[in-house]
Amino acid sequence: MQFWGLSDPGCVREQNQDAYVMEKLDRHTLLCVVCDGMGGAKSGNVASMLASDVFVQELKRSWKASMDQEAIDQALRSAVKLANFTVFDQALQFEEFAGMGTTLVAAIIRGKEATIVNVGDSRAYIIDPSDIYRITTDHSLVQMMMQRGELTPELARTYPGKNLITRAIGTEPVVECDLFHHSMERGDCLLLCTDGLSNMLDDQEILFEVVHGINKQHCCQRLLDIAKNRGAPDNVTSVLVQI
Repeated sequence: MQFWGLSDPGCVREQNQDAYVMEKLDRHTLLCVVCDGMGGAKSGNVASMLASDVFVQELKRSWKASMDQEAIDQALRSAVKLANFTVFDQALQFEEFAGMGTTLVAAIIRGKEATIVNVGDSRAYIIDPSDIYRITTDHSLVQMMMQRGELTPELARTYPGKNLITRAIGTEPVVECDLFHHSMERGDCLLLCTDGLSNMLDDQEILFEVVHGINKQHCCQRLLDIAKNRGAPDNVTSVLVQI
């Protein structure tokens, strides 16, 4: 298993409010998390860093190599719950942090099995040599409108309310997360990214760079370069794992 990550402020914003962490839980298990903070210049970066740190520390505390799938699912839900409580509590206690929140997408990869959790519109993709599959569903206004048939995917890319999310870490006392399970084959890749990347490249462009790029270790940089060449109005973060 190989893994790489990269985060950049983009072309417009001075501050990077994204955060990512990659840590081994044991010899055969990798934990990755990507967060995209919101709440203004004073608190978006606080929310993303706080959520990612609490989430990772809680999983490291509870992790046992003998865990079955049900236990892994519960550990991820508990880590999301604690991250949400911590960010929400800080936002209540300190006026400068009022209203802050963050997206979160994370994966535990043990052997060839990936368990993915998300809140918000940061995404997880599985990429094999021939295709790309978006695993997560955005918790966003645009996604709701598409599901109701009010927007086509083409119109959704430029819809004015594209950045409005319907679920986030830290904005409510309790948050619901989505969980996904996916079996991977040798050579498959898992990509976690913020919308600063997914808004700039479509799925087929991501597929091409991951599959046909010269080497995987520079893939996150190539994706970032494309996003920045197109203006990258938001922070851009990606984590790539190859089985």
